[in-house]
Amino acid sequence: MYWDTHFRKLAGCTVFITGASRGIGKAIALKAAKDGANIVIAAKTTQAHPKLPGTIYTAAEEIEAAGGKALPCAVDVRDEQQINNAVEKAVEQFGGIDILVNNASAISLTNTLETPMKRVDLMMNVNTRGTYLTSKACIPYLKKSKIAHILNLSPPLNLNPLWFKQHCAYTIAKYGMSMCVLGMAEEFKGEIAVNALWPKTAIHTAAMDMLGGSGIESQCRKVDIIADAAYSIFKKPKSFTGNFIIDENILREEGVKNFDVYAIKPGHPLLPDFFLDEHPDTIIKKVESRGAVPELKEEKPQPPPKPRSGAVEETFRIVKDSLTDDVVQATQAIYQFELSGEDGGTWFLDLKSKGGNVGYGEPSHQADVVMSMSTDDFVKMFSGKLKPTMAFMSGKLKIKGNMALAIKLEKLMNQMNARL
Repeated sequence: MYWDTHFRKLAGCTVFITGASRGIGKAIALKAAKDGANIVIAAKTTQAHPKLPGTIYTAAEEIEAAGGKALPCAVDVRDEQQINNAVEKAVEQFGGIDILVNNASAISLTNTLETPMKRVDLMMNVNTRGTYLTSKACIPYLKKSKIAHILNLSPPLNLNPLWFKQHCAYTIAKYGMSMCVLGMAEEFKGEIAVNALWPKTAIHTAAMDMLGGSGIESQCRKVDIIADAAYSIFKKPKSFTGNFIIDENILREEGVKNFDVYAIKPGHPLLPDFFLDEHPDTIIKKVESRGAVPELKEEKPQPPPKPRSGAVEETFRIVKDSLTDDVVQATQAIYQFELSGEDGGTWFLDLKSKGGNVGYGEPSHQADVVMSMSTDDFVKMFSGKLKPTMAFMSGKLKIKGNMALAIKLEKLMNQMNARL
């Protein structure tokens, strides 16, 4: 008997999931459905969208096919009446609610002056308010459940300004979801477990395709990793609460060793997700201790007028000195840098022609990758203070051309930093 319940942990449980018509929400639904769970699909899409696959009805079919029972409810999480109706229907049909997953989210990675108030309201109302409202509506029923879990798909509360600088509104809206975890975990301690789950890397969903453009998927993991992580949280007792969980970490604790199974393209470098600082501190310290690239914050008195041009030029000089035939052979690409801000302009790094070359101006042959960023960020990037993937994800770095070759450059920078 124990084995059976252990084996189908969520059999007969009712899981209420917002935004479950596609992506991460649907993946969590399907994982629970395999156990024979009842899934309430609380999502907005009732008619097929030209760009986004899936409706609440197609998701319901998949859930039933996986072994679960499905209740599709057309719900906009901004609408209190629609939420209350869906909760009422769920309780009527399944007799209660055991788990709530707040997954519905709106995203716009735009800075303050570029974000229309309509988008700000959408993010605040879907992410923060929608999570608060759905939790509030489900809590009376969750309190009666043996399982009693709320899981918000939101990040650890990282107050590094880097994550606010480029998309302040989005960060506030996501952190609002995480603050719900902080508050409600404490408020309902002993009655309901309230946790947050966030991926370590980018996850391949329709949303990610829209954000990252084509070719991004090879740097992502599949939605399965989040579904498996969520499932392992649902198995924990109510006392497991107030945690900000990273998918890979909890699965490692569960004994998972091989994460290649989750990669879209095993072996390919992965994009780290937002809000997680994984800076190569050792590299930064190495660079600082050798004083290779001047730290711009504390400028030593230098002959005016342009102290900064020194930094860009110096960086390229260091790069030039560390070029070898091996590096050129291994890379086979021409990079062009469009630098904005003080002492900006066009620079190139040729790792294709014999011996390699760097310089000011356009390369003699067509560049494979064009990277646009500020001179400040360029210097930080080459001195290991700013990871290119981080810069790209936070909008500081724009990349045109071959993404795989752009990633090659990041690996190269790490090797260069080690040598600096």
